[in-house]
Amino acid sequence: MTVAAPADNETQSPEPKRYARRRKPFGGHVATRVAVLQDGYLREENFAIAALARLRGVVGREPGEDFTILEQTRVAEKYLGDRLGDEPTHTERAMHTALTLYAVHQQSIRDTPMHQDGIGLGRAVSLLCSDPDRAAAVRRRFAALGTATSYAAVTTHLRSLIRLLRDHRIALDYGVLADDLVELQKPWGPAQVRGRWGRDFYRQPEPGDRQGDDSTDSKADSAPAGAPSEE
Repeated sequence: MTVAAPADNETQSPEPKRYARRRKPFGGHVATRVAVLQDGYLREENFAIAALARLRGVVGREPGEDFTILEQTRVAEKYLGDRLGDEPTHTERAMHTALTLYAVHQQSIRDTPMHQDGIGLGRAVSLLCSDPDRAAAVRRRFAALGTATSYAAVTTHLRSLIRLLRDHRIALDYGVLADDLVELQKPWGPAQVRGRWGRDFYRQPEPGDRQGDDSTDSKADSAPAGAPSEE
């Protein structure tokens, strides 16, 4: 389970469930892995401190290159897909990216969980923009992410945004992010994921206009008709 965030003046209040993103099964698998590391890190347990340090050391590298993190980044067999070869699968790459970015996000923060349920990337970036002094710079970085044409470029821009989220203690759901990263690698995926991030950003309520609506949208974003399945 994800650890609930304690009250903190620098941490944005959670939005009503109306704005929450839902995880798919693979995202739940990733979120469980992150939650174990997060719980250990917040408790200052040595295994988690060491694991996050190793994960930060391989951010931006390909999955499997560093054997010391395989225990953390290994994907359960049922999520690997059918076509296994020398290249990382979509899920292996997404798991590696999500965990290494989480390690950057949580670095040196011992009192607040930076992985929290339901917070999609667009929503988190929208919260960053709530401060007018940084809004223009954040929007430029978000726009650069939206025009990235390769997975490597996407992860580079994500890393820049994650550091800003860390600086301002704004959390993210790393299971939701992992689901997006899997989809991003498919032929039809980039346009759909960028659209989802953009809608998630612009659908957030303005500061001071929050409503206590508990309703949720039960329709998760789905692949277009005829799109290929998993790998």
